[in-house]
Amino acid sequence: MNDAQPYSGGDPYADYRDGDFGFTDLADLADRRLGGSVIAANDEFFAERENLLRREPAHFDPEAFGHKGKVMDGWETRRRRGTGADAPHPGDDDHDWALIRLGAPGVIRGVIVDTAHFRGNYPQQVAIEAAHVEGTPTPEQLLADDVTWVEIVPRSPVRGHAANGFPVGVERRFTHLRLKQFPDGGIARLRVHGEVVADPRWLATLGTIDLAALENGGAVEDASDRFFSSPANMILPDRSRKMDDGWENRRRRDRGNDWVRLRLAEQGEIRAVEIDTAYYKGNAAGWVAVSGCDAAVSDSADADAWFPLLARVPLQPDTVHRFHLDERRPVTHVRLDVFPDGGIARVRLHGALTTLGEKALGERWSALTAEGSDF
Repeated sequence: MNDAQPYSGGDPYADYRDGDFGFTDLADLADRRLGGSVIAANDEFFAERENLLRREPAHFDPEAFGHKGKVMDGWETRRRRGTGADAPHPGDDDHDWALIRLGAPGVIRGVIVDTAHFRGNYPQQVAIEAAHVEGTPTPEQLLADDVTWVEIVPRSPVRGHAANGFPVGVERRFTHLRLKQFPDGGIARLRVHGEVVADPRWLATLGTIDLAALENGGAVEDASDRFFSSPANMILPDRSRKMDDGWENRRRRDRGNDWVRLRLAEQGEIRAVEIDTAYYKGNAAGWVAVSGCDAAVSDSADADAWFPLLARVPLQPDTVHRFHLDERRPVTHVRLDVFPDGGIARVRLHGALTTLGEKALGERWSALTAEGSDF
């Protein structure tokens, strides 16, 4: 069963973050910034399929009409019909579909099907299937008989003008989704929350990588504050383009400091640290310190397991800072402490996986895919 929250503008998923569904704190594997794309749909007569993955909340303009009817910010298909005057209604299994390529393949923990502003034209039910297909398959290749699709969200009712949440319990790595809506209608946004599982063969070939990057399997495990924007923004690809594209915490009124704990792609040795405060001018962090922990030999919950990687250094507003590390130790987790508070746009932890890290990532790959691994 699904649980739908009425959409009231702003962040339509805030109720999920405060409620039973913790999966919305995880990365959106279909994020356009990671390379996600809606690569095909059987019908998009009223509104384009690409709208499904737009980052901003769906917008509604009551005065916007085009040559095909009401302009909607989502994916909307035409009304299905039956076979004739004596059977005018669509069949029970009639449906529309869209194919989505995940920008960062991984294990899906939950899906949001957002029908914001679709009130009299939302689908009656939805279902979602997932597949693991390496490379860059065409829509025709994905729809071929030799591709195995796994049902991750069974056919379920949805509410209109609501964020419909579906937990997923399939422990597999997936690269593509097939979203089905029965029999037709409109969906504003699709969010696919989960854990990135990078291809260990690709990371090993690259050698030096950003060990914290979301697309390589890095993740934010915890943070002291997420008031203005998510700390997960710091490990997104590319440069920040505006202030809310990084991590900004609220202003501290005590004597403490803010912090973020990162889990790396796997155990690695960090060679250089890059901290970018782009677009933070009157609200950049004043100083930063970086520490590490190797959970392969210590408990990350033990304060004594952490050791300094970069002593407290000052930061400049709207600036890229680069620091070379002379001492290289194996780490699986990194903590950034900012003093006393303030914004950071991007964090890059450049280094290489250790032999143990490559092996652990290869073993996880083998467990989550059908291909196996050479590691």
